[in-house]
Amino acid sequence: MKRWRPIYLIFFCFIVPSISLSQRSIAIDEMPVGTELSVEEVLGVKEDQRFARAIMPRKFVFPQDHGPHPEFKTEWWYYTGNLLSENKRRFGYQLTFFRSALTPEDQKRDSSWSTNQIYMAHFALTDEEGERFYYFERFSRDSLGLAGAKADPFRVWLENWSVEGEKGKPVTMRLSASEDDVAIDLRLESAKPIVLQGENGLSQKSAKPGNASYYYSMTRLSTSGSIRVSGENFQVVGTSWLDREWSTSALGEGQVGWDWFSLQFDDGRELMYYQLRLKDGTADPLSSGVLVDLGGATQRLKAGDIEIKVLNHWQSSKSEAKYPAKWRLDIVKEGVSLEISPILADQELNTTVRYWEGAVSVQGKQGADKLAGFGYVELTGY
Repeated sequence: MKRWRPIYLIFFCFIVPSISLSQRSIAIDEMPVGTELSVEEVLGVKEDQRFARAIMPRKFVFPQDHGPHPEFKTEWWYYTGNLLSENKRRFGYQLTFFRSALTPEDQKRDSSWSTNQIYMAHFALTDEEGERFYYFERFSRDSLGLAGAKADPFRVWLENWSVEGEKGKPVTMRLSASEDDVAIDLRLESAKPIVLQGENGLSQKSAKPGNASYYYSMTRLSTSGSIRVSGENFQVVGTSWLDREWSTSALGEGQVGWDWFSLQFDDGRELMYYQLRLKDGTADPLSSGVLVDLGGATQRLKAGDIEIKVLNHWQSSKSEAKYPAKWRLDIVKEGVSLEISPILADQELNTTVRYWEGAVSVQGKQGADKLAGFGYVELTGY
């Protein structure tokens, strides 16, 4: 994997008050291949004792925990969803916000431009019928109102890309983003209780204490609103998923990335599973997931409960990375066997941290009963 570090230059610019920064998004298609950081560099094993670490389970408090946790180095708000228009045109979308701290405490500011918090956001849209995948990346600083997050009322934003909670309704959110001729304006309402991942919200990623995150999900968000693409507007409905994590370090020695599955079945259940990959290509024993039933009750899944077989591959013409492109996933003790297929093969975000994140369809069975649905898959470290 080629590595360069333009993001460090961006960080330097953000904390030098005299630098004037463009507030436009990065022109991704013009970004040279190799202009990237690896997942290892972003979430790797280098310890920074100045920041808090996820060591023990904690009590989650809402709506406060929807907001930022600046004592930790890294945090994200991760929205994905599958939507259908009135004329049955299918779309997938991703709107994600990442907070990165330069210091654990806010420093005395000599300028209104200075900050110790940097925000990055990704916005992507998959158009199945149009056979197009659009994606955009932005950076900004937590100053002058350019980017930030707060808990009550809930809001996270980077310029005019935003998620906002409705007053008095912490589980109802509005997502809004537009770039070029692509836009979403969506209202999300949770149909199930919040799911605490791992051990009561502590998600251990490697054997070393502290290489973990605090992690919760909203696994079924009823979604409605509008999409604009290629000069057309579409009214859409469907389901979304929110993943929330914050940590200071996650990956351990020998871990290079993960394959993350979030699947929503037509029978009202959901499945999340992340398979952590080691350098030799095998799965880490700390890979983990959860099965959520119709009423929101959860069943934790460990590495031995899941079998994943890659059925096909796709190679990017931009990055030359080779990704899995079709899977068989079995939950052996539940008698569940699934075949997972991308809506489009090319859903690679060739961004500062390059990865594949895309909408997928699901077909399968549990015993004699058929299973079907849609979801999202994220592939990092390839």
